[in-house]
Amino acid sequence: RGMRLGPVVAAPHRWAILVKPYSMEQLGELLYAKDFVPGSLRFHGEGGYLALPPSTTGQGEVHWERAPLPGSASPWLPDVEAVVDAVVEALTRTGVSAPEL
Repeated sequence: RGMRLGPVVAAPHRWAILVKPYSMEQLGELLYAKDFVPGSLRFHGEGGYLALPPSTTGQGEVHWERAPLPGSASPWLPDVEAVVDAVVEALTRTGVSAPEL
């Protein structure tokens, strides 16, 4: 709530909130500091990939739930820490799993 979001990719069974590049060390420290991290969360680091819209995968169409701003060659992206904090707090508070959020 009240957080500035960047682009969000929607696939049939999962959404992806795009963030600035981060290191696995940074992510590990961030997750270690949490009391609880839902197992349904997925992270893509260096060498990982994500289908971007418009695409079709074996599970269906991939589209923008929140597209990058028009004319933006490199869109603004939030820091991984802000997104992980907000998502973990929302999932912990509501008791839903990530695919339901």
